[in-house]
Amino acid sequence: MKIVDVKVRVFNYKSRVSKDSAGHQHGGEPRDAAHAMLTITADDGSQGHCFHAAEAIRPFIVEQFLKKALIGSDPFHREKIWQDLYHRQRGSGQQFSDRALAVAELALWDLAGRKLDMPVHKLIGTYRTQIPAYGSIMCGDEVKGALSSPDDYANFALKLVARGYKAIKLHTWMPPVARAPDPKRDVAACAAVREAVGPGIDLMLDGYHWYSRSEILYIGRELERLHFAWIEEPMDEASIASYKWLADHIDVPVLGPESMPGKFRTRAEWAKAEAADMLRAGVFDVGGIGPSLKIAHLAESFGMTCEIHGAGVGNLIVAATVPNCTWFERGLLHPTIDYDEAPAYLHQIHDPMDKDGFVHISDRPGLGEDINFDYIDNNLIT
Repeated sequence: MKIVDVKVRVFNYKSRVSKDSAGHQHGGEPRDAAHAMLTITADDGSQGHCFHAAEAIRPFIVEQFLKKALIGSDPFHREKIWQDLYHRQRGSGQQFSDRALAVAELALWDLAGRKLDMPVHKLIGTYRTQIPAYGSIMCGDEVKGALSSPDDYANFALKLVARGYKAIKLHTWMPPVARAPDPKRDVAACAAVREAVGPGIDLMLDGYHWYSRSEILYIGRELERLHFAWIEEPMDEASIASYKWLADHIDVPVLGPESMPGKFRTRAEWAKAEAADMLRAGVFDVGGIGPSLKIAHLAESFGMTCEIHGAGVGNLIVAATVPNCTWFERGLLHPTIDYDEAPAYLHQIHDPMDKDGFVHISDRPGLGEDINFDYIDNNLIT
């Protein structure tokens, strides 16, 4: 069995999500948006698919990196292919990203599951078939009644609790939003949410990525008083020493690293340095499901939890197959967006959540996505 084709289809769909100049997501009015699906095809007709932003898997990346490693390879040799792709990153001038690497790896997992008529989580070894989700709120905005004030966050948090969430994570205001960053305003939003939801809901904060030590020490001490479950990425993650300092100075658990490159090797250095209380992994941050599993097992060997970064079917599979992940990150969520409504290119969402806040893992073959292939073919961007 050999891979004979790798292609990307870019298509239009309607989205209510927009991005500001810094790349942070916000809710908005419906607009035309582009998305992409990479498909790997084997010589027996078996296929695997993975969705991602078109920019990450643009033609240059597919032709210069993905095809050179994939074409002619056995699609079941995932680790061998992954190592080949990983080594090709070095000479790419940082153009061949971990995100692009992950898209190819996830498509290989999808192909294997579809070929064997099994869900990927069972191929890996299922630990659970449902997992509690936390509602991950979008970054603050300047739209009155959306996420423009601490009261807005509190009101939205109450709606999330009514929906069934037992935990909520705040992304507060970040540039280019006016007045951001502002440590006191961030603390005010955290306090408003705690007061609104009471002590029985776990709360987390995803901080501004470039706070100084003095700023995050103030925030951390306030979050101690508010009994937050963790804080993540409040400073530049290139400084392991800064995170070691933070973990030593506040009682709120520190989660990381999230965006620091280096895959499982970086996480090993953080665990060794005791720079975090919990490790962070996400399929598009570290190059796929395989390296995310390596990080989770690394964390397990240190007696640490490994909280999985981001929504998406790949991250849900990792959370379903390791014992030391507490929550699934569901979102990003915004008051103007119905997250439970499937995008047009899917027949249903991949992470349905029940009234008690549990996301149920699909038993569909492959990654488990119910793809609307007709919609994609009828809305291609040439």
